[in-house]
Amino acid sequence: MSVPTEAHQRADLRDYLAAERTFLAWVRTGLALMGFGFVVARFGLFLQQIRLFGNPLSPSSYGVSLWFGTALISVGVILNLSSAWRHVRLVRELDRGEPACSRSLTQSVVTAIFLALVGLAMAIYLISVRGSTNLHSEDTKETTVAPATSKTAPETGNGIVSKSSNHPVEQTVEKLKTILQSKGVTLFALIDHSGEAEKVGMKMRPTKLLIFGSPKAGTPLMLASPSIALDLPLKILVWEDGQGKVWVSYNSPEYLKARHDVPQDLLQNIAVVENLAAYAAE
Repeated sequence: MSVPTEAHQRADLRDYLAAERTFLAWVRTGLALMGFGFVVARFGLFLQQIRLFGNPLSPSSYGVSLWFGTALISVGVILNLSSAWRHVRLVRELDRGEPACSRSLTQSVVTAIFLALVGLAMAIYLISVRGSTNLHSEDTKETTVAPATSKTAPETGNGIVSKSSNHPVEQTVEKLKTILQSKGVTLFALIDHSGEAEKVGMKMRPTKLLIFGSPKAGTPLMLASPSIALDLPLKILVWEDGQGKVWVSYNSPEYLKARHDVPQDLLQNIAVVENLAAYAAE
């Protein structure tokens, strides 16, 4: 009496292992696409930051790389999902002992063509970005307001004097606020220019302006020379240059004296700004 045999035999273990290796290879491909897509998307933000440092007043949009990156990430996700579905279907066929059949090449071919097109588009894009960056660098030259090798920049024709500070912008500002308070001088305003720039999505190195004064000192000046009200209250600018050096800038008292014909006996009322700047920079 014959013993019934199974209609179908399970596939060999080597077939399962081969299917698993293929599946893992597709998973790695999908992960690589997602990782590379993230790098491409961040590349656009990097270009924006570089452009803002070079010319904060005219930022350019680099959204194309964001779309490239998003597309690559999306394809990576789709590829992983598709690979998982194909692997499950193949394992079920092997469980049923169905004869091996040629697998579709659609997924492989489509992925290869897509990556080739994206690579070609990115190459064209990078060439165009490099060309525009070189053109921009030729048209605009970076300038520094104060030399980094000097503790005190020479007075310029516009009467501005800059002293290098030994502290960061925030600490220099706090020192100024402390001395103003101890001397009974009113701080009318503290304008955070870099903070305001950040609110509108623009990049600016730390820059803060202190506006201060005293009616007791300012009133005699304006009575003697009313036009000096254009430059009162007194101002001190604390800022960081392109090399990370902090400067304390102010209008020279001698310049203000000559500009507004301030009497010599009242010069001391505005000369206090020099002592304040020197103290803050120490």
